[in-house]
Amino acid sequence: MRLKKLLLLVALILAVAGFFAFDLGQYFNLQTLKAQQSAIETFRVGQPVLAVAVYFLLYVLVTALSLPGAALLTLAGGAVFGLLWGTVIVSFASTVGATLAFLIARFLLRDWVAGRFGPRLQAIDAGVRREGAFYLFTLRLVPVFPFFVINLLFGLTAMRVATFYWTSQIGMLAGTVVYVNAGTQLAQLDSLAGILSPALLGSFALLGVFPLLARKIIDAVRANRVYAGWKKPARFDRNLVVIGAGSAGLVTAYIAAAVKAKVTLVEKHRLGGDCLNTGCVPSKALIRSAKLLSHMARSREFGIASAKAEFDFATVMERVQAVIRSVEPHDSAERYTSLGVDVVQGTARIVSPWEVEVTGEGGTQRTLTTRSIVIAAGARPFVPPIPGIDEVGYLTSDTVWNLRELPRRLVVLGGGPIGSELTQAFARLGAQVTQVEMAPRLLMREDPEVSELVAQRFRAEGVAVLTGHQAKAFLVENGEKILVAEHAGQEVRIPFDAVLVAVGRAANLKGYGLEKLDIPTGRTVETNEFLQTRFPNIYAAGDVAGPFQFTHTAAHQAWYAAVNALFDPFRKFKADYAVIPWATFVEPEVARVGLNELEARENGIPCEVTTYGIDDLDRAIADGEAHGFIKVLTEPGKDRILGVTIVGEHAGDLIAEYVLAMKQGIGLNKILGTIHIYPTLAEANKYVAGVWKKAHAPEKLLAWVERFHAWRRG
Repeated sequence: MRLKKLLLLVALILAVAGFFAFDLGQYFNLQTLKAQQSAIETFRVGQPVLAVAVYFLLYVLVTALSLPGAALLTLAGGAVFGLLWGTVIVSFASTVGATLAFLIARFLLRDWVAGRFGPRLQAIDAGVRREGAFYLFTLRLVPVFPFFVINLLFGLTAMRVATFYWTSQIGMLAGTVVYVNAGTQLAQLDSLAGILSPALLGSFALLGVFPLLARKIIDAVRANRVYAGWKKPARFDRNLVVIGAGSAGLVTAYIAAAVKAKVTLVEKHRLGGDCLNTGCVPSKALIRSAKLLSHMARSREFGIASAKAEFDFATVMERVQAVIRSVEPHDSAERYTSLGVDVVQGTARIVSPWEVEVTGEGGTQRTLTTRSIVIAAGARPFVPPIPGIDEVGYLTSDTVWNLRELPRRLVVLGGGPIGSELTQAFARLGAQVTQVEMAPRLLMREDPEVSELVAQRFRAEGVAVLTGHQAKAFLVENGEKILVAEHAGQEVRIPFDAVLVAVGRAANLKGYGLEKLDIPTGRTVETNEFLQTRFPNIYAAGDVAGPFQFTHTAAHQAWYAAVNALFDPFRKFKADYAVIPWATFVEPEVARVGLNELEARENGIPCEVTTYGIDDLDRAIADGEAHGFIKVLTEPGKDRILGVTIVGEHAGDLIAEYVLAMKQGIGLNKILGTIHIYPTLAEANKYVAGVWKKAHAPEKLLAWVERFHAWRRG
């Protein structure tokens, strides 16, 4: 295959070089065509079939090789063959030539581009599969970009050859007619610029409006088809109804109120959602108490002979609730009402694309009419159907906060972020914790060395980490609860007093009308890039929409959902997931943004890996936290950041500099040139940039500089 590519490339280079070396372009100008018009006409009359064949092949060759002269040949088609036959011949010849150029680019360059740009090309391919024909048609209709560039660029995508051919054939037809018609008036033309008059360019601009209008018409037809059978209200009570008052719902309602829209926020439980009540806030409060105890256990490391703590588990859990109450006003109904949001406590059910039925606590019902709806129903802990799990009873990340007595033996089912955070916290509070994960390691989304560092710390703190163990059944024998797991084909029996199920979260998809409207769902509500469901005025955001289940991502999506719901069809925005950070608050803390090394390798993305060990950092040494690392992935030979993983103290805070850098296109050179306070953990970000710079030092230049300094010393 490589030999074939090389031979084709050489042939193309020779053909193009020959065109310019022998000055063949002199035959592709208006003066030559006008001078030879009579002779060409004589040849056409005498041998019409041969004339068509020669012209057709010449046109195909020029187009396939992307040589200058296609516009002149189009004029010649009109001059020699007339408007009708000239249009037919040029239309097919230009499309065949364009398709050959498309195939040449694909054969020579597609594999190389795929290897170098990986996921970015996959995203482009996905867009081309959805909208490629439309955009190609638009580009063909309006000659703003050179056609040979369009041929080559689309050859690098995954567009089907047949789609490219027929879209090009139809898209270029209008322009072909214009140019061929100009060719029929060849005698009156003094230059090619004559056909590119303001009037002609204006005509092309008007042609360009047609595909946009067609797109709007198609969207309208699709919408009418979706809404068929539903009666649209003559007027609406509200601009927006938001279902769910977690992170996505609160931010959506806030934005709507900020732009003076009339918005109703419906929540059937507690405002603030999982993050405030059962997720981020309580878990971090518990982790803080557990971390204080861990520091006391390490007192000798800090020069303190002994330190003891007397505590009551119930009091620790009451502190968790106190923290929730302290944060609660930020998400309260009173606050959002003061901001202009109509907050309703009750159960929402979508009964039509523009109507939401709300059932209050007393069973009272009312129906709200709204122009748009945003579904922000969140997610819940997923509980796998393991035999016996209901009989032994189980805790989840929702119910664990009700505990007031510390389990003596706790099994945590799951090695992801939630399971790992709670595993370490309960172990530090004094529980004998066994963490069971069916995958070969903890935190499977992270690089293997990250998982290993976390597992090592867990084991050092007394956690029994059982990876590669699949839970098969729960039993009660002689009054004792037992988990039966399978490891390497062998049965493993694990006695316990309580089990915490933390194997992931499932989107809330039932109970609010998706079935009635036949809104498609998989693991989440299916949406397009604008967060629209099959009904263009119904959106979804947050955990219920995916693809990320983070509070900050839900808030990020909420902006798109709110703005699109309120301002479509005048303006709408595609949700941007280019730079999404996250952190797992175990110790050592793990934070990441963008690619990690594992993903780069799996997707064939070339990258350079630069690592700095935080054990070398002055502040980390002084704090007794000299562990972990920063790993930065960059484009080969460049300082552009593709992804960062940080493992260590305050990793979730340190990652912010890289999130900003990636979002704003700042490379490692600029981070290296930025002053960082000494001594801080943030200096690690500068030092890893220094490691990268040292690896890219200009050795040849430095050798000359060394000679220069030697010369100056005499």
